[in-house]
Amino acid sequence: MTESTDTSSEDQIEVPAQHKGGARRAVVRGLGVVLPPLLTIVVLIWAWNAIENYVLLPVENGIRRFVLIPAVSETYDRPPEGAIMNDAPEGSVGGGQQRGFTYKGLSYVPDPTGRRYLPGYVVQRVDSEIDAFGPSAVPPNSANAYWDRFVQLQYMPRSVVVPVFLILFFMLLYFLGRLFTGGIGRWFVTTFDAAILRIPIVNKVYGSVKQITDFAFDDRQIEFNRVVAIQYPRDGIWSLGFVTGNSMREISEAAGEPTLSVLMPTSPMPMTGFTVTVRRSEAIDLNLTIDEALQFIVSCGVVVPMQQRYDLAAGQSAKQIIVPAIGDSVASEGATSTSN
Repeated sequence: MTESTDTSSEDQIEVPAQHKGGARRAVVRGLGVVLPPLLTIVVLIWAWNAIENYVLLPVENGIRRFVLIPAVSETYDRPPEGAIMNDAPEGSVGGGQQRGFTYKGLSYVPDPTGRRYLPGYVVQRVDSEIDAFGPSAVPPNSANAYWDRFVQLQYMPRSVVVPVFLILFFMLLYFLGRLFTGGIGRWFVTTFDAAILRIPIVNKVYGSVKQITDFAFDDRQIEFNRVVAIQYPRDGIWSLGFVTGNSMREISEAAGEPTLSVLMPTSPMPMTGFTVTVRRSEAIDLNLTIDEALQFIVSCGVVVPMQQRYDLAAGQSAKQIIVPAIGDSVASEGATSTSN
């Protein structure tokens, strides 16, 4: 009676532990699914915010203030000759105390400062669409501020500015890339880099940033010739590597045979690793594609390609090959030694 009670209590204790382990694995797998697209979106948003704050907004403000506003703004410091004074002009923002006027059939109203006059339709348009500038936007406090927002609404809405900016931005990148790929352009870039790298402190930051950008955006990518297995870090331990090409001549002469440069990726992040030089005779070519080798490395050896599995012989998909487990082999060796 006591033994059955103990057994049932042990079962009750083990079940929550199993559920807890399953829940933990489910959460980890959920993070593995959600984090890659989420981090990608975060990086893209960060990149766009940087481009918008440091490129788009300065260019937009410069065009609006130095090109469009001087071209379209019509502001008076005092009523011109021939103007008809009004007591309550349409769209007045002066609180009814300031008098507007009509000139050439157009109604002008004083700005909030009362020192300048601008067309009434500008004030009406900006005040009626104040929500377009954000929930916390407040009415402008001067004639120039009214014209600035009116130009944004009339000539430079975001729905037009952003697509045009992206088109021009990528066209500029394309032409700069073509310009600096050779000839005078490449000489100019090389001279500029050399000049920057001579400046103390700045050269540290610029050099590090240039290495990152060159690695990320350079067309010259590392091309892997094939997948090999080498005994590393010691004999008896086999590691996967990617052959990047023939190694240095002096190393081959010292080794007495041709040598290979092999990139040894690390698990589970194969974009990091190190380069080793091995004799060509010590590298075993594997029947693996680059993608299959990367899947094997990222999964820490869990995902084995079909043609490399123990349970299937090469070219025989139906035949099962039984490979003894490590424990079985050890047990059999122990039994053999005991019998001897």
